[in-house]
Amino acid sequence: MDTLRGIEEIESEAGYLPFGRALVENGLTLIREKTVTCQVNLGYLCNLTCHHCHVEAGPHRTELMDETTVRQVTAYIKRSGFTTLDITGGAPEMNPNLPTLIELVRPFVKTIMVRSNLTLLTGAKKELLETFQANKVAIVASLPSLSKAQTEAQRGGGVFAKSVSAIKMLNELGYAKEGSGLELNLVANPAGAFLSAPQENVERRFRTELKRKWGVIFNNLFALSNVPIGRFEKWLHDSGNLDNYLQRLAESFNPKAISGVMCKSQISVAWDGSIYDCDFHLAKGIDPPSGKTHVGDTEGPPPPGSPIAVADHCYTCTAGAGFTCGGAIES
Repeated sequence: MDTLRGIEEIESEAGYLPFGRALVENGLTLIREKTVTCQVNLGYLCNLTCHHCHVEAGPHRTELMDETTVRQVTAYIKRSGFTTLDITGGAPEMNPNLPTLIELVRPFVKTIMVRSNLTLLTGAKKELLETFQANKVAIVASLPSLSKAQTEAQRGGGVFAKSVSAIKMLNELGYAKEGSGLELNLVANPAGAFLSAPQENVERRFRTELKRKWGVIFNNLFALSNVPIGRFEKWLHDSGNLDNYLQRLAESFNPKAISGVMCKSQISVAWDGSIYDCDFHLAKGIDPPSGKTHVGDTEGPPPPGSPIAVADHCYTCTAGAGFTCGGAIES
């Protein structure tokens, strides 16, 4: 079977163009610009078992980046000249090497951010806040919805109240306060098989309601659609929504969103030190086109012009205004 015939049969069966074919038909390529951000996944251990989690993190997972790999990552970031360190998981707070990574990298990057589910910051990992404050760590906090029921349907019982309490505590420490240098950004995502509403509308609603009901503030909000991999893909399949969701993503493809996707300026490092084009490819085990590499064996960032691997879940990052864009994109 030749390649084109294979693509046409996939298209016929799925009802939408494969993402790579959509790029070709729109005269687009997905290649790297200057890589300035290193995203580090510290492991899949998490205190929650969220229904949408693309890495299927949870309390049962044992994959954690060890101190040796943390030091290899630090050396790689330094020699590569990255300006931003983006720390994720699982719940990165559950890796005991998180403070070490932050303190080692702080002298030679401009920005450090930690992606948090918030619930650990008022309890078992509260002591991390001193490290975050001292190192001006930006917190990217997940708050799926203003609805307690919707948030807890996705993340588990008691999460909403803990999340609001954590935001209050962060505000008291100076986060999101003008002139503090402490940034608190929120991430909201739908609880079901539908795409996110326009980011500007979601941010306005969150800002108004969080201030009115709970007296809390934040800097920015990012409204993201869920990526159909991991637990969310399994839920879509089991509920009979997978094909329709993928079709909806493909129909929402915005060629102009390609210019803002984070994989053009970011690489992702797994808990074992392996390098991927993005955290979603990391979750799926999709190596870069240049092949599998490790931070300890890599001299520097991928050069501008390097190709980026693509898969159909890439439609999530290019639907509407895009998954990873900082601002609105003309539709």
